[in-house]
Amino acid sequence: MFKTIKNAFKTPDVRKRLMYTLLLIVLFRLGCYITVPGVDTFALAETMNTSTMSLTSLIDTISGGAFSNLSIFAMSITPYITASIVIQLLGMIIPSLEKLMKEGGEIAREKVNRYTKVVAIILALVEALGIYISYRSSGIFKNPGFLTGATIVISLIAGTSILMWLGEQITNKGVGNGISMIIFIGIVSGLPSGLVTLWNLIMTEGAVSTVGIVTALIVLIGAVVLIGGVVFVQQAERRVPVQYAKKVVGRKMYGGQNTHIPLKLAMAGVMPIIFASSFMTFPAMIIQIFASDKIGGAGFISGLYKFSIATSSSSVGWGYSLANAIVYFLLIVGFTFFYTYATFNPDEVATNIKQNGGFIPGIRAGKPTADYLKSTLNKLTFVGSIFLSFIAILPMLLRFSNLNLSFGGTAVLIVVGVALETIQQLESLLVMRHYKGFLEK
Repeated sequence: MFKTIKNAFKTPDVRKRLMYTLLLIVLFRLGCYITVPGVDTFALAETMNTSTMSLTSLIDTISGGAFSNLSIFAMSITPYITASIVIQLLGMIIPSLEKLMKEGGEIAREKVNRYTKVVAIILALVEALGIYISYRSSGIFKNPGFLTGATIVISLIAGTSILMWLGEQITNKGVGNGISMIIFIGIVSGLPSGLVTLWNLIMTEGAVSTVGIVTALIVLIGAVVLIGGVVFVQQAERRVPVQYAKKVVGRKMYGGQNTHIPLKLAMAGVMPIIFASSFMTFPAMIIQIFASDKIGGAGFISGLYKFSIATSSSSVGWGYSLANAIVYFLLIVGFTFFYTYATFNPDEVATNIKQNGGFIPGIRAGKPTADYLKSTLNKLTFVGSIFLSFIAILPMLLRFSNLNLSFGGTAVLIVVGVALETIQQLESLLVMRHYKGFLEK
């Protein structure tokens, strides 16, 4: 990995992409500390320090501390992620949208991206209104009123729009997936606080704690094992062999080569994790906007809110946490299958193999090949999704201990997944530029 990065900086075009990506990341981090207009920063700091809202801490982790500062990037990129989910689901029930998504091509992708951005702006408006309404009575706004509210809402929407633009620029002109990269940077920025938490475990009241040392070692060993497992699943693949028959065209012979189709164990990458996380927190956001007065009650709305925030809260009880973990588990599995088949079409691959005179040894070309690919893909995706889902929900149990680490299972999955995808793209860029020797050991 380090040699790949070193060789990337030696290649002018790739170095330019890397520096451009770093510049946009710096802009993102600077924006996380620009507070929206009309906020009393002292009252804001006091409110955030005494806040017990688990949803606040979850959003703050994803946004890299932007939410606790109530900056212009407080909502992070979550409205765009939720909009992507909405568009994907609408594509399953609206024939015209489904046709547009299956067409492919630059024009079709631009139209779908435009629809996603429109939905994202609408969701950002709703979420920004919710943030203002939720904190209007807390005293953090200097002159609460229509003008102040409008300014804050517009600032938050503008911040989300800027993040969408930054993500698009990173994808097109930088390195890696822009949306994933923004979430990656937001989570990684919480690493220092996690290290401070470990240090506080070791040092108790100025003295070294033996129990704290053992606990810190267990956490570090668990983190290494967790990261190793994620790397293994992300990198593991099944290579389906494909043979192409020889063709004689004129006096020349073509084809006759052997190749393979790489089917990864977790082909969808980290996107199902991001989708599931956004989906789980959405009910709590809506309840905060329209029924914040019923959160502390005992009715259905209060139960739904506690269920939604159980991903990052240890104060809602085992019942809500268990139900949340089960739904979270199923969502990750479902989104993994959904996103895998959205990016890999077995029928299309089988048709292309047949048209080029290829076949899988022992499998007839055409529909049998498509069925074989579907069966293999289903088995791989099922195993990969189960493994990743377990990794995502097991660290939730740490919340019922004295540990309060910024890095949970979901954070590790996202961070490791995005890092691997970025390194793979760097290697692809180096291969495209015929850079020799970057894989030498």
